Amino acid sequence: MIIQFMKPLFFGQFTDRLNEGGPFFMYPMLLMLLACLGLIVYAFLKGDETDKLQKLVSSISLFALVWGFLGNLIGLIGAFDAISISGGVSYEVLAAGLKVGLLSPVFGMVVFLIARIGIIALIFKKK
Repeated sequence: MIIQFMKPLFFGQFTDRLNEGGPFFMYPMLLMLLACLGLIVYAFLKGDETDKLQKLVSSISLFALVWGFLGNLIGLIGAFDAISISGGVSYEVLAAGLKVGLLSPVFGMVVFLIARIGIIALIFKKK
């Protein structure tokens, strides 16, 4: 009963955060997370003798991290342009804008960390 109640609540909050952080940056990072997870599972099931999958996961995760920070910087530049045009802004509006600006780098870090944990697990599996 509680799980049925929490499922739409969590999924709705997750998609709200994706949209709030900027769909142009957040949805590609979601795809990168799914790609990393898929490659890690594939490497566990089929093996990765040449470390090609491990290097690919490493590259994708690093790209997700940089993509998140790029989204942050582009968002902050736009926000500072809007603030300079308006001449001033309240602390509440500034705090809300900074929160939104930090969503994409945080998600990029989450993708990076999950992929790195997978890489560490693959390394431990080999030895």
